[in-house]
Amino acid sequence: MSDLRDAAMSSKAWPFEEARRVLKRYQKQAPEKGYVLFQTGYGPSGLPHIGTFGEVARTTMVKRAFEQMSDIPTKLICFSDDMDGFRKVPTNLPNQEELAQDLHLPLTKVRDPFGTHEGFAQHNNARLCAFLDSFGFEYEFASATDYYKSGKFDETLLIALERFDKIQEIMLPTLGAERQATYSCFLPVSPKTGHVLQVPTLERNVAKGTIVYQEPDGEKIEIPVTGGNVKMQWKPDWAMRWAALGVDYEMSGKDLIESVTQSSKICRALGQRPPESLSYELFNDEQGQKISKSKGNGLSMEEWLTYAAPESLQYFMYQKPKTAKRLHFDVIPKAVDEYHQQLGAYAGQDTKARLNNPVYHIHGDNVPASDMVVNFAMLLNMAAVSAAEDKETLWGFINRYAPDASPENNPKMDDAAGFAVRYFHDFVKPNRVFRAPTDQERDALSDLAAALKSPEAALAAIQAKNEKLGRDDELPVADFSDPEFLQSIVFAIGKLKEFEPLRDWFTAIYEVLLGASQGPRFGGFIALYGVDETIELIEAALNGDFL
Repeated sequence: MSDLRDAAMSSKAWPFEEARRVLKRYQKQAPEKGYVLFQTGYGPSGLPHIGTFGEVARTTMVKRAFEQMSDIPTKLICFSDDMDGFRKVPTNLPNQEELAQDLHLPLTKVRDPFGTHEGFAQHNNARLCAFLDSFGFEYEFASATDYYKSGKFDETLLIALERFDKIQEIMLPTLGAERQATYSCFLPVSPKTGHVLQVPTLERNVAKGTIVYQEPDGEKIEIPVTGGNVKMQWKPDWAMRWAALGVDYEMSGKDLIESVTQSSKICRALGQRPPESLSYELFNDEQGQKISKSKGNGLSMEEWLTYAAPESLQYFMYQKPKTAKRLHFDVIPKAVDEYHQQLGAYAGQDTKARLNNPVYHIHGDNVPASDMVVNFAMLLNMAAVSAAEDKETLWGFINRYAPDASPENNPKMDDAAGFAVRYFHDFVKPNRVFRAPTDQERDALSDLAAALKSPEAALAAIQAKNEKLGRDDELPVADFSDPEFLQSIVFAIGKLKEFEPLRDWFTAIYEVLLGASQGPRFGGFIALYGVDETIELIEAALNGDFL
């Protein structure tokens, strides 16, 4: 255990670097509340999107890293700001006209356009929790509506009332002149309409714990700031939550850097230390636009899980949180294969290397073994050349390459085969563009087909390549089941036909035979697809059958 803790304390993996900042808060004594609190926030004004999931996944990684370095108990709260006013109707929702009638109501009071829950926020909260539960995250869900109405925030709200001027002093310089004239850190919930009102605070009574504001119809009303009668404005609300709950760590997107700065000042004004924070880069869609809940652009969690296993999504989230990443369907195959490569490496690594391996931060101490005997990119190519309609077709190829593999013994492999067929039909097939070979490429493909027809022809090609390069390498054993031997044949043909650079030869293979600009290591492809089948594929392409 001490070796593991020592390795954790020196690890350069970003979750450990973050966790060390949290640990530094309690060098002298443990937290009075008895645990270290990690928090993630969710605004249920739109359907949960993959960025929300990413925040929970990454925060969980930091929490797990902290647990390796300290015996202080931890807790993760996923907080939904569901008392916020409904400001605009997301364009990706049904029943737009009905929803427009609920503008300005707290999100928990907005009707559910899907008709499955008591309100819109309740629907979105349930969807978020269902996904987080499916990934096995350990968290406590928290509702702003529940916390405000139950009195959990009352003590801090009264402090905010007392220090109203200080909060205003922090916020007003960040606002335009028009907003400054009416801004109040308190948003009354109208007892007349139920709307969350953006109106000035006319009077304060600290002793009574109340404020006075004016309704849109002109009537002045006095209400307590406790018991869910008011909600705080966004940045003061964030600070109030940090102060009330004693939040130690919360990450957020780089678009909220200024919000973190102002909320931290307000948290200190409330007498508490703000949490440690990480500003991560935002995800972009395929056009490079920021992913938005209201637009519904980019990938959803449901869509990713339609084409790949959950662990691949967590792997994607682990990678370089401070670097912007394009989040679109074409990142899925790469994430799947890199995840399984890291699984394969984990078993042979020492403690230090394991703590730097992304799969540790996904699985903790229970890292599974990979049963992927064929990678996902190769499965996609098998689906393409065979026009597979089901995963059973792919298992025919898999068993040629790995006779002992089976759906029962390789469940992740079986899942991947099903995902590959689905992904091929939805994304690869509609976008395939085959082209005719150039004269140089036609000669090379003809020679490749000839070399694959007999061991003697294959060895002759390799020998000719050696002579052309002035080398006297010993010839390999001719084994058409060996991907390395098959790769050496492909390599030899490319060299003999003088492709410069050699990658142009492989690009030609992919574009002419597979209708794609890139593809798998072709020797492995031949071993999996079959030598005779590859010869037939080449001959069909040379005959123009794919054009």
